Amino acid sequence: MPVLRLLRRVLARLGGAVFVLWAVASVTFFAVRLIPGDPAQAVLGGPGSQASPEALGAVNAEYGFDQPVIVQYFAQLGRLATGDLGRSYALNQDVGSLMLSQLGGTLLLAVLALALAWLLALALATWSTQSGRIASRVGSALEIVAAALPHFWLATSLIVVFSIWLGVLPPISTGGALGLVLPVLTLAIPLAGFLGQIMRESLLRALESPFVLSARARGESESGVRWIHALRHASLPAISLSGWAFGSLISGAVVVETIFARPGLGRTLLNAVTLRDVPVVIGVVMIVAVAYILMTLLTDAVSRLVDPRLRLS
Repeated sequence: MPVLRLLRRVLARLGGAVFVLWAVASVTFFAVRLIPGDPAQAVLGGPGSQASPEALGAVNAEYGFDQPVIVQYFAQLGRLATGDLGRSYALNQDVGSLMLSQLGGTLLLAVLALALAWLLALALATWSTQSGRIASRVGSALEIVAAALPHFWLATSLIVVFSIWLGVLPPISTGGALGLVLPVLTLAIPLAGFLGQIMRESLLRALESPFVLSARARGESESGVRWIHALRHASLPAISLSGWAFGSLISGAVVVETIFARPGLGRTLLNAVTLRDVPVVIGVVMIVAVAYILMTLLTDAVSRLVDPRLRLS
């Protein structure tokens, strides 16, 4: 029955999402516990607060730090199950409201970088597959080099070229459109190299497929064959990987937002790890996990729209 198959698919997706969120929360909880330092000190302002033993004892009792780790773990899972992300130890602020205030900037950065990476990958793959053997080799070399560039090195190089030498773009985030250019380029270029490799290989295979030969035999123009038939099928692997790519962009925002002094989840996560602010760390990682799950579902839906075979299956 189609309804039963749909129900099983929905339940399987929901079960997978719950498992991913549980695994992310568990790994993050225990990983933060391995960072040297006392979480009670973080609540009282850090190691330099010179808090008295009485104050530390009161904080340990209030937050449950004096309980066994396994008890703290299940208490944390219970709060997460009810949607309560807790309060920041260092900022004494509700983690949910803190995440909402920082989420918009990071999502904007990731969405713009993903869109630019797709445009660059599409342009490079199209040019390298229709301009001869030399263009194909040059395109392949550019994709490999771009995919291998680390974010911190690329960000520094872009600042030197466009901010120090040319003086056309600000080196830090200024709140305007120009302040987005360098951070978006830093995230988009490595991803464009990765997507470009996948798209170019898929496009070459698609151009040799029987449906392309049939379209040419029907008198279809070369541009129509490439843009209407071949590129549609060649984009499927890159679409499927866009969910993973979006998650990697949000992760890369930790480096990019720190270098460009841009507010967002990345800088919030870095500060929280430094201060052992467990609720904020878990909150940021959970938000990233949810964004990854939603983006994966979106890419699955887009793949079904592009490829009729997936809808029929």
